[in-house]
Amino acid sequence: MITPVSVLHPGAFLSPLAIEEAVYRALDEDLGRAGDITSLATIPEATRAQAVLVARQVGVIAGLPLALATFQKLSPDIDVQAHVRDGAKVKSGEHVLKISGPARAILTAERTALNFVGRLSGIATLTADYVRRTEGSKMRICCTRKTTPGLRALEKYAVRCGGGFNHRFGLDDAILIKDNHIAVAGGIRPVLERARAHAGHLVKIEIEVDTPAQLREVLETGLADAVLLDNMDIATLREAVRLAAGRITMEASGGVTLDSIAEIAETGVDYASSGALTHSVPNFDCALDIEA
Repeated sequence: MITPVSVLHPGAFLSPLAIEEAVYRALDEDLGRAGDITSLATIPEATRAQAVLVARQVGVIAGLPLALATFQKLSPDIDVQAHVRDGAKVKSGEHVLKISGPARAILTAERTALNFVGRLSGIATLTADYVRRTEGSKMRICCTRKTTPGLRALEKYAVRCGGGFNHRFGLDDAILIKDNHIAVAGGIRPVLERARAHAGHLVKIEIEVDTPAQLREVLETGLADAVLLDNMDIATLREAVRLAAGRITMEASGGVTLDSIAEIAETGVDYASSGALTHSVPNFDCALDIEA
């Protein structure tokens, strides 16, 4: 039997505690108070089965540690063989996992396991598409905090499986000053001065700007580590990169789509963040097929 850790993406960490918690919550949601009454009613207890988890489209796999943990949580007698690891590119029809053991447990775990793999592989596949369209540039693709409540660690892990990078995991990761912070604090310089006075030596400060004029003001203070260029068109992004002249890390955000990502990369910004990687991703098509 393999373990969830053995199928993790080799370059991305996902806490075993996060896996355990997510699987427990998902199974509790599905099993309710009476369990899988369909399998209990129709499948004799001693029946064993063998199944394969199949990719039904081309893409990048993620979520296998969750699938493994789901099956193993339902029965310690389930044996799982993995043909790939998270982050692998798969073809339509490719066998990803082979599962054998008590039939009731396999059937009960089926939908929960597929939900994890479908959701996270969808994120990894879309992220890989973004990354592919920026090949040859220095720019990195990042996700945002626009994640499914309770699943952020998993979804951000899936972004890494697709070749992307993570922005903040939460409000406690770094200081990101948005337009509303600036408005309430009384302007760019006052808000940056307060942030710098509060921040520890390892805490980065990023500030959002909407115009080249605001960028100039940020640069004059010398107090920010990074600047978020919010909803700027391509020409304005180029102007912002010219003004900064390498003095500050630059992130494009807002309007970052598959159609625009290549042009954004060509402007010379360091990062582009897109909420679509996690909030609007199509589900990856996969299935569990019982073998005769």
